Amino acid sequence: MAKTTRIQDQVKIRGIRRRWLVNSVAIVLLILALAVGAFAAMLWSYYYGGTADDLTRKATSSANGFRMYTRSDYRAAAQQTVSSYEDKGRLELQFLDTTGAVLFSGNDLTAGSTPSTPDIQQALLERTAKPWSGRDPDTGERILAASSPVIYQGEVVGVIRYVTSLSEIDRQFTFSMAVIAAIALGIFAMVYFSNLYFVRSIVEPLAGITEIAQVIAGGSYGVQIEKQYDDEIGELTDAINDMSLKIRQAEKTQSEFISSVSHELRTPLTAITGWAETIQNGECRSADDIRKGMSIIVSESRRLGNMVEELLEFSRIEDGRFTLSVEPLDLKAELEDAVYTYTEFFRREGISLEYMDNSPEEVIPISGDPERLRQVFCNLLDNAAKHGGAGKRIDVSVWREGAEAVIRVRDYGPGAPEEELPFLKNKFYKGSSKARGSGIGLAVCEEIITRHEGRLDVDNAEGGGFQVTIRLPIEI
Repeated sequence: MAKTTRIQDQVKIRGIRRRWLVNSVAIVLLILALAVGAFAAMLWSYYYGGTADDLTRKATSSANGFRMYTRSDYRAAAQQTVSSYEDKGRLELQFLDTTGAVLFSGNDLTAGSTPSTPDIQQALLERTAKPWSGRDPDTGERILAASSPVIYQGEVVGVIRYVTSLSEIDRQFTFSMAVIAAIALGIFAMVYFSNLYFVRSIVEPLAGITEIAQVIAGGSYGVQIEKQYDDEIGELTDAINDMSLKIRQAEKTQSEFISSVSHELRTPLTAITGWAETIQNGECRSADDIRKGMSIIVSESRRLGNMVEELLEFSRIEDGRFTLSVEPLDLKAELEDAVYTYTEFFRREGISLEYMDNSPEEVIPISGDPERLRQVFCNLLDNAAKHGGAGKRIDVSVWREGAEAVIRVRDYGPGAPEEELPFLKNKFYKGSSKARGSGIGLAVCEEIITRHEGRLDVDNAEGGGFQVTIRLPIEI
């Protein structure tokens, strides 16, 4: 199964490499093709078009110089011009009659021949000069020719034709195209291999990350990926490593939570069951024993109910069913109710609960859910007694600070280890505390305060003890 997964991952990686190369290299290839095509068109125009224009202009100019000659004068002047023509090696000059036959030529081998190429027919029939390129009907050589009619008093008396071989031009054009093609191929090769290297530098680390991610998904939480790059790949590596550690911590915390909750539920249930059976079997010796047993049953039942309520609250938060019924309320009144509720209970436990109203206003108006806020206050007071009750004193104070109401709950117990402070509000976290509880009370409190657009902070108090500070926005 693992082998199949790796093969599938490799296929995906190859697919990414192929798509990347196709998408990036195809654009470069298109640009190079357009550039080579444009260069080829420019070279063609320069070599072939320029030569054709030169021959056409030369033929037209020569024909204009013969326009004062009659048919017989044309032949005599043509013969004289050919005999004194000096550019025979580069450019052939031909004089043709009205039938298209060559009368005189700088190359005596073509005299008397009839080329019958389109440029000659154009000159004779349409009386216009036009270039033509192609293979010579007699020799098969690639040539470029331009013919212009010689017109005397509106009558065509002959044709002047210039002919040049295209062999040298073809060689120059082919060489130039070979050079530009080699340059384009070199550019393409550099782009291709640089892209291939770049893609490999991304895909291969991704393949390794994918394999480790599969290992993590298989349950090997805490496995770390070796970081090789300080870029986006490195950031992805850090994120997966952090995720792996957090999942391992979450698994450990969840396991500890299940164990802790099982123990916490079993303890009150054992006490309740034991005293209920004792009372039911009539084993109590006096009414005081019965009252004591019933008191324990009530106390443990309340504690069990509080734990179940915390778990239900946590479940509501996790699945999004946690809601607030917001209404205008007096924060001081809600806090005082909670303090009053716990004062007598703490007194019986030997704990002094001190309430200090440091706000000059009689009312601190806020918008909130009174039931949820009372839940927070009671939870914090219960935690203070549970973890700091050894100090035998708990202080609760309230005051206004700008646009915020500040509530502080402080105990005089041993406080919390400094290294555990950042984690105390995490779900299921209990740290080194041996006190009973599920470890989600502070997490639920922070969720409630956060939804009231407030803030909940935990810290050790000066002089000893632990304190929780709540800040809530005041309605103006």
